Amino acid sequence: MDTKEFLKELPGKIPEGALDGKNTLFHFNLQDDGQYTVKVEDGKMTIEEGLIGDPKCVVTASAATLGKVISGNMNPMMAVMSGKLKISNLTEMMTYAKIFGLKI
Repeated sequence: MDTKEFLKELPGKIPEGALDGKNTLFHFNLQDDGQYTVKVEDGKMTIEEGLIGDPKCVVTASAATLGKVISGNMNPMMAVMSGKLKISNLTEMMTYAKIFGLKI
């Protein structure tokens, strides 16, 4: 799965009301496919290229690894344990993973 496309399309895939009352900031540092900021504020999500603001969680991986995790072709916990996927705040990721459609 193309990670850039996944992130760009993410706001349109969030179920209505799923982000109500939620605020967070994620940085996705894709070592070979760019850097992205996912911002949730006042129930709305925006995606921007680059790392903007002070994140609550930083996700670092190759685009290929994150793509495999997103598509279900790689066990996310094995990716974390092997160091292929780094998540700076696992609690924050777990809070939003299901909303984002990630199986972490």
